[in-house]
Amino acid sequence: MNKQQLEKSATRILVVSRVAAFLVLGAAISTNIALAGDGSERNAANTVSSIVSSPAPPKFIPMTRGERFGNYVIRIVGPQAFITTAAAAGISQAENTPKEWGGGIGNDYAQQFIRGTLEYGVSAALHEDNRYFVSGQTGFFRRTKYAVVSTLLSRHDNGDQSFSFSRIGGAAGATFISRAWQPRSTDSAGDGAVSFGISMGSDIGFNVFREFWPGLRRHHR
Repeated sequence: MNKQQLEKSATRILVVSRVAAFLVLGAAISTNIALAGDGSERNAANTVSSIVSSPAPPKFIPMTRGERFGNYVIRIVGPQAFITTAAAAGISQAENTPKEWGGGIGNDYAQQFIRGTLEYGVSAALHEDNRYFVSGQTGFFRRTKYAVVSTLLSRHDNGDQSFSFSRIGGAAGATFISRAWQPRSTDSAGDGAVSFGISMGSDIGFNVFREFWPGLRRHHR
């Protein structure tokens, strides 16, 4: 085995080790959140929920395990995953980042897959429901505010809202786990923060669409 092959092998081992370390860290954080009890969750809920007030949807019914898994499958292979992946890949391609790869749609989809999996696991542990429910309010700015802030919130079995640990944690976890296999030009914390911002911005855009689309569809018909 020549020097170049040894360097490639060492690089692969390093990448695998970094991914494993990040996954273990993510699992530990998720477990600690799930076992933390109601104290920290209530504090976060009071802080974020004070921004927006919305009652539980009429006849709110918590998801079953089957429904939650079905939502997970849609989350990783549905339109939102692929539209977000395509948008992120387009930005990367336009900016030629990572410069070592010249962009790469597989990298962006891997991040979406990891995010969906983390969000699924944590939401199941904490009984968080990240489905979007139309506000039923009137006024463009009020409804837009509701859609934006709802990105940070989830509902629980009783329909009340609180800070969405699974959505935010999943987005952050996937962003920084993906740094493990990134080349040098995009493996910094700053690059991860940019990726996290794009991911959350995509969620906000989809929630705004979900809020206004039913009315636009009725108007079109």
